[in-house]
Amino acid sequence: MKIGVIGAGSISDMHLKSYAASDKAELVAVCDQNEERAKEKAALYGAKRIYTNHEELLQDPEIEAVSICTWNNSHAEIAIDALRAGKDVLVEKPLSTSVEKALKVEEAVRETGRKLQVGFVRRYASNTELVKTFVDQGDLGDVYYARGVTLRRLGNPGGWFADKERSGGGPLLDIGIHVIDVLWYLMGRPKVKSVSGNVYSHLGNRANVEHLSFYKAADYDPSKNSVEDFANALIRFENGASMSVDVSYTIHAEKDEMSAKLYGTKGGAVVEPKLELVSEKYNTMLNILPQVDKTTLDFGEAFQNEIDWFLKVCQGEEETRSPVEDGVEMMKILCGIYEASEQQKEIVFEGSPNMI
Repeated sequence: MKIGVIGAGSISDMHLKSYAASDKAELVAVCDQNEERAKEKAALYGAKRIYTNHEELLQDPEIEAVSICTWNNSHAEIAIDALRAGKDVLVEKPLSTSVEKALKVEEAVRETGRKLQVGFVRRYASNTELVKTFVDQGDLGDVYYARGVTLRRLGNPGGWFADKERSGGGPLLDIGIHVIDVLWYLMGRPKVKSVSGNVYSHLGNRANVEHLSFYKAADYDPSKNSVEDFANALIRFENGASMSVDVSYTIHAEKDEMSAKLYGTKGGAVVEPKLELVSEKYNTMLNILPQVDKTTLDFGEAFQNEIDWFLKVCQGEEETRSPVEDGVEMMKILCGIYEASEQQKEIVFEGSPNMI
Protein backbone atom coordinates (compact mmCIF):
# COMPACT_ATOMS: atom_id res chain seq x y z
CA MET A 1 0.00 0.00 0.00
CA LYS A 2 1.25 3.47 -0.95
CA ILE A 3 0.60 5.72 2.04
CA GLY A 4 0.32 9.46 2.63
CA VAL A 5 0.19 10.97 6.13
CA ILE A 6 -1.69 14.25 6.53
CA GLY A 7 -0.61 16.25 9.57
CA ALA A 8 2.90 15.98 11.01
CA GLY A 9 2.25 16.75 14.68
CA SER A 10 3.20 14.50 17.59
CA ILE A 11 0.63 11.72 16.97
CA SER A 12 1.84 11.37 13.36
CA ASP A 13 5.04 9.78 14.65
CA MET A 14 3.06 6.75 15.80
CA HIS A 15 1.50 6.40 12.34
CA LEU A 16 4.74 7.03 10.45
CA LYS A 17 6.75 4.68 12.65
CA SER A 18 4.16 1.91 12.30
CA TYR A 19 3.92 2.23 8.52
CA ALA A 20 7.71 2.25 8.27
CA ALA A 21 7.86 -0.99 10.28
CA SER A 22 5.29 -2.75 8.06
CA ASP A 23 6.23 -4.83 5.03
CA LYS A 24 2.78 -4.07 3.60
CA ALA A 25 3.24 -0.31 3.40
CA GLU A 26 5.39 2.23 1.60
CA LEU A 27 5.41 5.83 2.80
CA VAL A 28 5.03 8.07 -0.22
CA ALA A 29 4.27 11.52 1.20
CA VAL A 30 3.88 13.66 4.31
CA CYS A 31 1.67 16.76 4.38
CA ASP A 32 1.71 19.59 6.89
CA GLN A 33 0.98 23.32 6.82
CA ASN A 34 4.45 23.75 8.31
CA GLU A 35 6.73 22.86 5.40
CA GLU A 36 9.83 22.44 7.55
CA ARG A 37 8.04 19.99 9.83
CA ALA A 38 6.81 18.02 6.81
CA LYS A 39 10.37 17.86 5.43
CA GLU A 40 11.73 16.74 8.79
CA LYS A 41 9.21 13.90 9.17
CA ALA A 42 9.57 12.82 5.53
CA ALA A 43 13.36 12.60 5.89
CA LEU A 44 13.11 10.74 9.20
CA TYR A 45 10.72 8.07 7.92
CA GLY A 46 11.76 7.86 4.27
CA ALA A 47 8.77 9.44 2.52
CA LYS A 48 9.54 10.57 -1.03
CA ARG A 49 7.42 13.72 -1.25
CA ILE A 50 6.08 16.50 0.94
CA TYR A 51 3.00 18.67 0.59
CA THR A 52 1.68 21.70 2.48
CA ASN A 53 -1.93 21.29 1.28
CA HIS A 54 -3.93 18.09 1.74
CA GLU A 55 -5.80 18.63 -1.54
CA GLU A 56 -2.51 18.48 -3.44
CA LEU A 57 -1.55 15.26 -1.69
CA LEU A 58 -4.91 13.73 -2.55
CA GLN A 59 -4.27 14.46 -6.24
CA ASP A 60 -1.15 12.27 -6.11
CA PRO A 61 -2.19 9.17 -8.11
CA GLU A 62 0.43 6.97 -6.44
CA ILE A 63 -1.14 7.32 -2.97
CA GLU A 64 -3.74 4.64 -2.19
CA ALA A 65 -4.51 5.37 1.47
CA VAL A 66 -3.99 8.14 4.01
CA SER A 67 -3.73 8.66 7.75
CA ILE A 68 -5.31 11.89 8.99
CA CYS A 69 -3.46 13.33 11.99
CA THR A 70 -4.60 16.95 11.91
CA TRP A 71 -6.56 19.18 14.29
CA ASN A 72 -9.89 17.63 15.30
CA ASN A 73 -11.98 20.29 13.56
CA SER A 74 -10.50 19.29 10.18
CA HIS A 75 -10.89 15.49 10.49
CA ALA A 76 -14.29 15.28 8.79
CA GLU A 77 -13.49 17.65 5.92
CA ILE A 78 -10.20 15.96 5.05
CA ALA A 79 -11.70 12.46 5.42
CA ILE A 80 -14.51 13.33 3.00
CA ASP A 81 -12.04 14.86 0.51
CA ALA A 82 -9.85 11.74 0.74
CA LEU A 83 -12.74 9.33 0.24
CA ARG A 84 -13.96 11.27 -2.79
CA ALA A 85 -10.42 11.27 -4.17
CA GLY A 86 -10.52 7.46 -4.13
CA LYS A 87 -8.31 6.94 -1.07
CA ASP A 88 -8.88 4.63 1.89
CA VAL A 89 -8.74 6.47 5.20
CA LEU A 90 -7.47 6.00 8.74
CA VAL A 91 -8.66 9.06 10.67
CA GLU A 92 -7.48 9.85 14.18
CA LYS A 93 -10.12 10.07 16.89
CA PRO A 94 -12.47 11.81 17.26
CA LEU A 95 -14.07 11.32 13.85
CA SER A 96 -15.24 14.95 13.94
CA THR A 97 -16.29 17.68 16.35
CA SER A 98 -20.07 17.27 15.85
CA VAL A 99 -22.64 14.61 15.10
CA GLU A 100 -23.65 16.45 11.93
CA LYS A 101 -20.12 16.34 10.52
CA ALA A 102 -19.72 12.68 11.52
CA LEU A 103 -22.88 11.79 9.61
CA LYS A 104 -21.48 13.50 6.51
CA VAL A 105 -18.37 11.32 6.73
CA GLU A 106 -20.58 8.23 7.07
CA GLU A 107 -22.51 9.32 3.98
CA ALA A 108 -19.26 9.78 2.03
CA VAL A 109 -18.11 6.27 2.99
CA ARG A 110 -21.40 4.86 1.75
CA GLU A 111 -21.34 6.88 -1.49
CA THR A 112 -17.72 6.16 -2.42
CA GLY A 113 -17.45 2.57 -1.25
CA ARG A 114 -13.99 3.29 0.14
CA LYS A 115 -12.66 1.94 3.46
CA LEU A 116 -12.53 4.15 6.56
CA GLN A 117 -11.17 3.19 9.97
CA VAL A 118 -11.52 5.44 13.04
CA GLY A 119 -8.40 5.63 15.21
CA PHE A 120 -9.75 3.95 18.34
CA VAL A 121 -6.32 2.53 19.08
CA ARG A 122 -7.17 0.81 22.39
CA ARG A 123 -9.40 -1.64 20.51
CA TYR A 124 -6.21 -3.07 19.00
CA ALA A 125 -4.28 -3.50 22.27
CA SER A 126 -3.46 -7.04 23.38
CA ASN A 127 -5.09 -6.63 26.81
CA THR A 128 -8.31 -5.43 25.13
CA GLU A 129 -8.24 -8.41 22.77
CA LEU A 130 -7.89 -10.83 25.68
CA VAL A 131 -10.74 -9.31 27.68
CA LYS A 132 -12.93 -9.35 24.57
CA THR A 133 -12.30 -13.09 24.20
CA PHE A 134 -13.63 -13.70 27.72
CA VAL A 135 -16.61 -11.38 27.12
CA ASP A 136 -17.46 -13.02 23.78
CA GLN A 137 -17.26 -16.50 25.32
CA GLY A 138 -19.77 -15.50 28.00
CA ASP A 139 -17.45 -15.66 31.01
CA LEU A 140 -18.71 -12.28 32.26
CA GLY A 141 -22.35 -13.03 31.48
CA ASP A 142 -24.34 -9.94 30.55
CA VAL A 143 -22.20 -6.86 31.04
CA TYR A 144 -24.54 -4.31 32.63
CA TYR A 145 -22.14 -1.66 33.96
CA ALA A 146 -18.76 -0.14 33.13
CA ARG A 147 -16.72 2.53 34.86
CA GLY A 148 -13.97 4.57 33.25
CA VAL A 149 -11.60 7.04 34.90
CA THR A 150 -8.74 8.96 33.31
CA LEU A 151 -7.60 11.80 35.55
CA ARG A 152 -4.59 13.97 34.99
CA ARG A 153 -3.91 16.22 37.95
CA LEU A 154 -1.71 18.44 35.75
CA GLY A 155 -1.90 17.63 32.06
CA ASN A 156 -3.37 20.29 29.79
CA PRO A 157 -1.06 20.13 26.74
CA GLY A 158 -1.96 23.67 25.67
CA GLY A 159 -1.63 24.74 22.04
CA TRP A 160 -4.37 23.44 19.75
CA PHE A 161 -5.46 20.93 22.41
CA ALA A 162 -6.53 23.89 24.58
CA ASP A 163 -8.20 25.79 21.73
CA LYS A 164 -11.84 24.69 21.59
CA GLU A 165 -12.26 25.97 18.04
CA ARG A 166 -9.62 23.55 16.75
CA SER A 167 -9.95 20.69 19.25
CA GLY A 168 -13.72 20.69 19.73
CA GLY A 169 -13.27 20.17 23.45
CA GLY A 170 -10.78 19.31 26.18
CA PRO A 171 -10.03 16.11 28.09
CA LEU A 172 -13.38 14.55 27.18
CA LEU A 173 -12.57 14.52 23.45
CA ASP A 174 -8.82 14.02 23.86
CA ILE A 175 -8.31 11.34 26.51
CA GLY A 176 -11.79 10.53 27.78
CA ILE A 177 -12.78 9.19 24.39
CA HIS A 178 -10.23 6.38 24.77
CA VAL A 179 -11.65 4.95 27.98
CA ILE A 180 -15.26 5.47 26.89
CA ASP A 181 -14.65 3.75 23.58
CA VAL A 182 -12.73 0.73 24.87
CA LEU A 183 -15.41 0.01 27.47
CA TRP A 184 -18.24 0.56 24.98
CA TYR A 185 -16.46 -1.76 22.52
CA LEU A 186 -16.10 -4.49 25.15
CA MET A 187 -19.76 -4.06 26.16
CA GLY A 188 -20.73 -5.00 22.62
CA ARG A 189 -21.25 -1.46 21.28
CA PRO A 190 -24.88 -1.06 22.42
CA LYS A 191 -26.84 1.90 21.01
CA VAL A 192 -26.84 4.94 23.27
CA LYS A 193 -30.20 5.82 24.81
CA SER A 194 -29.39 8.86 26.94
CA VAL A 195 -26.57 10.79 28.56
CA SER A 196 -26.26 13.13 31.49
CA GLY A 197 -23.10 14.90 32.53
CA ASN A 198 -21.25 17.90 33.86
CA VAL A 199 -18.36 19.88 32.41
CA TYR A 200 -16.26 22.17 34.62
CA SER A 201 -13.79 24.96 33.84
CA HIS A 202 -12.56 26.09 37.25
CA LEU A 203 -8.78 25.59 37.26
CA GLY A 204 -7.69 26.61 33.76
CA ASN A 205 -4.41 25.22 32.47
CA ARG A 206 -2.61 25.88 35.80
CA ALA A 207 0.44 27.27 34.02
CA ASN A 208 1.46 28.75 37.38
CA VAL A 209 2.35 25.32 38.83
CA GLU A 210 6.09 24.82 39.30
CA HIS A 211 8.36 21.82 39.95
CA LEU A 212 6.15 19.32 38.07
CA SER A 213 6.62 18.67 34.36
CA PHE A 214 4.00 17.55 31.83
CA TYR A 215 3.62 17.13 28.07
CA LYS A 216 3.27 20.39 26.16
CA ALA A 217 2.11 20.81 22.58
CA ALA A 218 4.53 22.30 20.06
CA ASP A 219 2.46 25.51 20.00
CA TYR A 220 2.03 25.70 23.79
CA ASP A 221 1.00 29.15 25.02
CA PRO A 222 0.32 29.41 28.79
CA SER A 223 -1.94 32.42 28.31
CA LYS A 224 -4.49 30.60 26.15
CA ASN A 225 -7.06 27.99 27.17
CA SER A 226 -10.72 27.62 26.21
CA VAL A 227 -11.45 23.96 27.04
CA GLU A 228 -12.81 22.27 30.16
CA ASP A 229 -10.72 21.00 33.09
CA PHE A 230 -12.97 18.12 34.07
CA ALA A 231 -16.03 16.22 32.91
CA ASN A 232 -18.17 13.44 34.36
CA ALA A 233 -21.01 11.54 32.78
CA LEU A 234 -23.55 8.74 33.07
CA ILE A 235 -24.31 7.02 29.77
CA ARG A 236 -27.35 4.75 29.41
CA PHE A 237 -27.77 2.26 26.57
CA GLU A 238 -30.81 0.77 24.88
CA ASN A 239 -30.04 -2.71 26.25
CA GLY A 240 -30.28 -1.42 29.83
CA ALA A 241 -26.53 -1.26 30.50
CA SER A 242 -24.83 1.90 31.71
CA MET A 243 -21.39 3.51 32.01
CA SER A 244 -19.97 6.20 34.27
CA VAL A 245 -16.97 8.32 33.32
CA ASP A 246 -14.63 10.81 35.07
CA VAL A 247 -11.96 12.60 33.02
CA SER A 248 -9.70 15.59 33.59
CA TYR A 249 -6.78 17.60 32.28
CA THR A 250 -6.29 19.10 35.72
CA ILE A 251 -7.84 18.44 39.12
CA HIS A 252 -6.80 18.64 42.76
CA ALA A 253 -6.00 14.93 43.06
CA GLU A 254 -3.07 13.29 44.83
CA LYS A 255 -1.99 11.43 41.69
CA ASP A 256 -2.96 10.66 38.10
CA GLU A 257 -5.49 7.86 37.76
CA MET A 258 -6.45 5.56 34.91
CA SER A 259 -8.93 2.72 35.20
CA ALA A 260 -11.36 0.85 32.96
CA LYS A 261 -13.60 -1.81 34.52
CA LEU A 262 -16.49 -4.02 33.41
CA TYR A 263 -19.14 -5.67 35.58
CA GLY A 264 -21.32 -8.56 34.40
CA THR A 265 -23.80 -11.08 35.77
CA LYS A 266 -21.19 -13.86 35.88
CA GLY A 267 -17.93 -11.98 36.35
CA GLY A 268 -15.97 -8.78 35.96
CA ALA A 269 -12.85 -7.50 34.23
CA VAL A 270 -10.22 -4.84 34.84
CA VAL A 271 -8.69 -3.58 31.60
CA GLU A 272 -6.66 -0.81 33.23
CA PRO A 273 -4.52 -0.15 35.22
CA LYS A 274 -3.65 -3.86 35.24
CA LEU A 275 -5.38 -6.76 33.54
CA GLU A 276 -7.45 -8.84 35.94
CA LEU A 277 -10.58 -10.98 35.78
CA VAL A 278 -13.10 -11.60 38.55
CA SER A 279 -15.24 -14.72 38.79
CA GLU A 280 -17.12 -16.98 41.15
CA LYS A 281 -16.89 -20.77 41.46
CA TYR A 282 -18.03 -23.29 44.07
CA ASN A 283 -19.48 -20.43 46.14
CA THR A 284 -16.08 -18.72 46.17
CA MET A 285 -15.13 -15.39 44.63
CA LEU A 286 -11.96 -15.49 42.54
CA ASN A 287 -9.55 -12.82 41.32
CA ILE A 288 -7.86 -14.22 38.22
CA LEU A 289 -4.50 -12.87 37.03
CA PRO A 290 -3.85 -13.80 33.37
CA GLN A 291 -0.25 -14.81 32.72
CA VAL A 292 0.56 -12.60 29.73
CA ASP A 293 3.45 -10.45 28.56
CA LYS A 294 1.44 -7.22 28.68
CA THR A 295 -0.99 -6.56 31.54
CA THR A 296 -1.55 -2.91 30.60
CA LEU A 297 -1.66 -0.82 27.45
CA ASP A 298 1.50 -0.87 25.34
CA PHE A 299 0.82 2.20 23.19
CA GLY A 300 3.45 1.37 20.57
CA GLU A 301 2.27 -2.22 20.20
CA ALA A 302 -1.38 -1.15 19.99
CA PHE A 303 -0.58 1.41 17.30
CA GLN A 304 1.38 -1.12 15.26
CA ASN A 305 -1.55 -3.54 15.54
CA GLU A 306 -3.95 -0.80 14.47
CA ILE A 307 -1.88 0.16 11.40
CA ASP A 308 -1.33 -3.49 10.43
CA TRP A 309 -5.08 -4.10 10.68
CA PHE A 310 -5.85 -1.02 8.60
CA LEU A 311 -3.56 -2.26 5.83
CA LYS A 312 -5.35 -5.63 5.87
CA VAL A 313 -8.68 -3.81 5.65
CA CYS A 314 -7.46 -1.81 2.65
CA GLN A 315 -6.35 -5.00 0.94
CA GLY A 316 -9.68 -6.72 1.60
CA GLU A 317 -8.29 -9.26 4.05
CA GLU A 318 -10.22 -8.05 7.13
CA GLU A 319 -13.15 -5.88 8.20
CA THR A 320 -12.24 -2.93 10.40
CA ARG A 321 -12.85 -3.16 14.14
CA SER A 322 -13.60 0.58 14.28
CA PRO A 323 -15.95 1.50 11.41
CA VAL A 324 -17.37 4.93 10.63
CA GLU A 325 -20.69 4.00 12.28
CA ASP A 326 -18.87 3.67 15.62
CA GLY A 327 -17.31 7.08 15.09
CA VAL A 328 -20.79 8.54 14.65
CA GLU A 329 -22.15 6.82 17.77
CA MET A 330 -19.18 8.04 19.79
CA MET A 331 -19.83 11.63 18.68
CA LYS A 332 -23.45 11.26 19.83
CA ILE A 333 -22.17 10.27 23.26
CA LEU A 334 -19.50 12.96 23.56
CA CYS A 335 -21.54 15.83 22.15
CA GLY A 336 -24.47 14.66 24.27
CA ILE A 337 -22.36 15.06 27.43
CA TYR A 338 -21.46 18.64 26.51
CA GLU A 339 -25.10 19.43 25.72
CA ALA A 340 -26.34 17.77 28.93
CA SER A 341 -23.96 19.95 30.94
CA GLU A 342 -24.94 23.11 29.11
CA GLN A 343 -28.67 22.46 29.47
CA GLN A 344 -28.37 20.86 32.91
CA LYS A 345 -30.62 17.98 31.93
CA GLU A 346 -30.43 14.46 30.57
CA ILE A 347 -30.21 14.22 26.78
CA VAL A 348 -32.39 11.44 25.38
CA PHE A 349 -31.81 9.98 21.92
CA GLU A 350 -35.00 8.83 20.24
CA GLY A 351 -34.90 7.09 16.85
CA SER A 352 -32.81 9.19 14.49
CA PRO A 353 -29.44 10.56 15.60
CA ASN A 354 -29.57 13.71 17.71
CA MET A 355 -28.07 16.50 15.60
CA ILE A 356 -26.15 18.20 18.37
